[in-house]
Amino acid sequence: MQRREPEALREALAKATCRAMRDAVIYLPSDVKQAIAKAASSETNAVAQGEYENITKNILVAERLGVPLCQDTGVPVVYLTLPPEIPFSQNLFDAVTDGIRRATQETPLRPNVVDPLTRHNSGDNTGVGMPAIHVQPGERFMVTVLPKGAGAENVSRIVMLLPSQKEKIEDVVVETMLIAGGRPCPPVVLGVGIGGTFDGVTALAKEALLQPINTMTAFEQKLCDSVNRLGIGPMGLGGSTTALAVKVKTAACHTASLPVAVNVQCWANRHATVEVDW
Repeated sequence: MQRREPEALREALAKATCRAMRDAVIYLPSDVKQAIAKAASSETNAVAQGEYENITKNILVAERLGVPLCQDTGVPVVYLTLPPEIPFSQNLFDAVTDGIRRATQETPLRPNVVDPLTRHNSGDNTGVGMPAIHVQPGERFMVTVLPKGAGAENVSRIVMLLPSQKEKIEDVVVETMLIAGGRPCPPVVLGVGIGGTFDGVTALAKEALLQPINTMTAFEQKLCDSVNRLGIGPMGLGGSTTALAVKVKTAACHTASLPVAVNVQCWANRHATVEVDW
């Protein structure tokens, strides 16, 4: 990899972020589309079958016209993977922010980011703490974007269990979806974080949504089956599939605590990764 000047690096990252955001809101990952098709093929409820037809048409029209899958294009959650030769700096933060601004105008994205108290809209999906940027080491320079809509985010939960309550993890996951009902536009994908700290477990839950959903561990499948027994179904109108998948990510925690977080995602489990060409 040939090194280039900081401005060239910034421009490359801004372009990659803009592209990742655009791709994420328009094109669903193949594993998500496969999970939706599988759920649709096994559905026997007539109303649910109709909803799957609408979802499938939605996906195809978005791809054909190059427009977002949903009017709620979410808030930008960004994951940067940095190789050893690229330290995280203000320059990279500014590049990601610039990429989100460009995507907002060019895709276009709905401007969703507001001040929490004044409710003033920035107009470009940036602001204090936005985009939310998470940095991790890796071999290649990558940017991953996970747009998070409010309908699903608003029904997400965190619960601080005691170590003796490990068997209640399943109850927390199922109860979260029972309370959510049709609001997060099911069939959902549930990201479950277990362990870490009060703040860290929510990050785990969101990161779990980035994992492929075409396979689940025995524990994840057990949680998913329990959620599907609720019968909430597509758009909350009844059906056999309420959750397309449940994905779990864990971290070590204090001996006296057991944090559990459930980050709810709608059927459009949107995310995209682009390698930064610099």
